[in-house]
Amino acid sequence: TEDIVWHYIGSIQRNKTRDIAEHFDWVQTLERDIIAKRLNDQRPDNMTALNVLIQLNIDDEESKSGCTPEQLPELIATVKGYERLQLRGLMIIPAKADTDAFARTKQLFDEVRQAHPELSSWDTLSMGMSADMTEAIAEGSTMVRVGSAIFGARD
Repeated sequence: TEDIVWHYIGSIQRNKTRDIAEHFDWVQTLERDIIAKRLNDQRPDNMTALNVLIQLNIDDEESKSGCTPEQLPELIATVKGYERLQLRGLMIIPAKADTDAFARTKQLFDEVRQAHPELSSWDTLSMGMSADMTEAIAEGSTMVRVGSAIFGARD
């Protein structure tokens, strides 16, 4: 139905970009230029630009996807140039032990907004899940992911 807005969350393999570009409204886990380029090139002309969030590996965890804070400026500069992508903000999945990841991410989000006033669509901070959404919202999250609150914990 037309009133559903589809968000893709998860690792993106090159061979899946066409399906994502053709069927989703948002990608919350963009982390590399090659994937951004493929999503841009494969987005159908009759669809609006694909909303994208850059997944940030705020804690530099080996087990987590995302670009590092140091890689963020270059990835933003690249994605800004893609006409079929609409850069909207950042997404994180912090380490459980990290108590200031939300605050650090909000600071980076605000720094990007200051450095790129031309990014009028820079408005989304996807951080926080069922267990920590209160803290995330208090630090400025505009979007939380609450799957386990709805569906229960995974096995």
